[in-house]
Amino acid sequence: MHDTPHVIGISGSLRDDSGTRIAVQCALNAATGADATTEHIDLREWDLPLFDPDAGAAESGDGPELAACVREADAIVLGTPVYHGTIASPLKTALDYCSIDDVEGTTIGILAVAGGGFPTPTLQHLRAAVLELKGWPLPQGVAIPDSWAAFEDGSIADGDIAERVEELGSNVVAYAGVADRREETEQSELATGD
Repeated sequence: MHDTPHVIGISGSLRDDSGTRIAVQCALNAATGADATTEHIDLREWDLPLFDPDAGAAESGDGPELAACVREADAIVLGTPVYHGTIASPLKTALDYCSIDDVEGTTIGILAVAGGGFPTPTLQHLRAAVLELKGWPLPQGVAIPDSWAAFEDGSIADGDIAERVEELGSNVVAYAGVADRREETEQSELATGD
């Protein structure tokens, strides 16, 4: 882990006027306020062809660079819009470029933005993907339903939702490196016989 936690946010929306991107940036602003360095990965700016495990580096676009950014992060905020009840394909493709070695032990905050009702299934799908990569998802994700009413003029209009997103950003900093601390505690207990 870095001396100052480094948090990246990945927005899984390609829309120009994306509520997901606004929410991820809000979480990153809170992480900066909690003394972390941050980087917002806007997938519109990355060349990420559909993942093909047989493709060579020349055919993988920016996939290896994205995986390196993920590997260097102490914590991550993943945000996805809800498409057909699940994770948006840009975020899924980005995650497909990451291996367990890139994600294992990393603290991850998740959020989902839905045009309609509460996006619980999407949060569960995103949490399952994080767990498969052996990441450490925070217990509480953030669900943002009715996105048409949740955002206004480039910010989160609902104060309660904004507070939950900010808390997510602060929590990824507070729990950054939690897997390393757990491992250190277990090793210490083994050494002392506790």
